[in-house]
Amino acid sequence: MVELADNLNRVLSLELARVTEQAAIAAARVRGRGDEKAADQAAVDAMRQALNQIDVEGTVVIGEGERDEAPMLYIGEKVGRGGVAVDIALDPLEGTTVCAKNLPNSLAVVAMAERGSLLNAPDVYMEKIAIGPGYPQGVVDLARSPEENLAALAEAKGVRVTDLTACILDRPRHAQLIAAVREAGAAIRLIGDGDVAGVIHTSDPEETGIDIYMGIGGAPEGVLAAAALRCTGGQMQGRLQLNTIEKRVRAERMGVGDPEKIYTAEEMASGNVIFAATGVTDGNLLDGVRFYRDRVTTHTLLMRSFSRTIREVRAHHHISDLS
Repeated sequence: MVELADNLNRVLSLELARVTEQAAIAAARVRGRGDEKAADQAAVDAMRQALNQIDVEGTVVIGEGERDEAPMLYIGEKVGRGGVAVDIALDPLEGTTVCAKNLPNSLAVVAMAERGSLLNAPDVYMEKIAIGPGYPQGVVDLARSPEENLAALAEAKGVRVTDLTACILDRPRHAQLIAAVREAGAAIRLIGDGDVAGVIHTSDPEETGIDIYMGIGGAPEGVLAAAALRCTGGQMQGRLQLNTIEKRVRAERMGVGDPEKIYTAEEMASGNVIFAATGVTDGNLLDGVRFYRDRVTTHTLLMRSFSRTIREVRAHHHISDLS
């Protein structure tokens, strides 16, 4: 097996940026039209084509679903032209509803790591908590209450709880969590979709205004978010919500032994990790795709855990190159 050495890491980083750029451009062509399926399919088709042009022996471990449910980019699908053996986690269009309504923070996202490094999570819910870099390990913990986590984070930052802002998905299941956070005194930014973007926002609180991410979202998105935080030095924990026998059986088939286990970011995305996200719509961290008469522009966040390098790539694509 070829290892993901640093020189290959550098080359693959740029290749991965091209993958998310192509998916974002394809989705952006139909954004704001109210058609979630068309936007998602466009992103999937473009991402699959781009992945198959990379010199990797890739296995999709986080994808669009299981093979019977997803004709393209399904879990277990092989992609690439051969070469470095890697795991791939992807979401061709993170925030399909957001894209369809042309609202902020829709992204095309891919993470890549050495074979066996990414958690093969079932498509279930995951309870998550995440903060950015620069804090002692264990500042926040899913085993503690929201109030305790907010108090610990405020102490670590040297501020009051009332100075903190938590990002939470706007869902009925979070009514109790929202009440607890507000009772503790922290502010909340509710988001309608796109919790990968929500977690990434904790990496730069001064820019985004988000200090902590809390709540329950998709487990596949949790692995992608963990990959991003591995590259920034942030902290994250996730706990799968396996509340039915059917879900537990599915999880066991995918190698999950302890249904109550709390996973760290390092356990969800270990080894050398590359992460790329391109904005489809405008957001807090990334601008969306822009179309001009003779060119298209994209804005991509490209990160590597090996060096903790974070790059913003603003690319101009000539129309003739996209036909």
